[in-house]
Amino acid sequence: MSKTFEYSLQVRWSDSDRLGHVNNTRFVEYLQEARAHFITELLTETVGSRGTTVVRRLAVDFLRPLFDDSGPLSIEVTISSIGTTSFGVRHLVRDAEGALCAEAEALMVMFDLSSQSSRPITDLERAAFTEYLLDVPATST
Repeated sequence: MSKTFEYSLQVRWSDSDRLGHVNNTRFVEYLQEARAHFITELLTETVGSRGTTVVRRLAVDFLRPLFDDSGPLSIEVTISSIGTTSFGVRHLVRDAEGALCAEAEALMVMFDLSSQSSRPITDLERAAFTEYLLDVPATST
């Protein structure tokens, strides 16, 4: 069974729009925050360095609205695929009641700052990602 990284955050007062619900752009910020903590903690602990990654693609399905009192939110992060230079990150956003509010899939690319291009995933990085690799293929988003 694969591991799941769980990240908790509170809905901030400034996250709500004029309609009284959390704006969709804030959902994307929540995803980024959870994903950044996941990658940083995982790679720093296992490889000794976070490395550099860039987002190639991001798809989000907004399933339920979030409101000021929806938190704390839980964002579950797993790895959905591992390629040569890229890996898929699956996010599930749940409200304080456990209701699924959003599903998202990010395609992340390992990046070399000096050459300004993608680079292969190292064996150590691949082993770390594999611990969080979904046992069942993720639903397409």
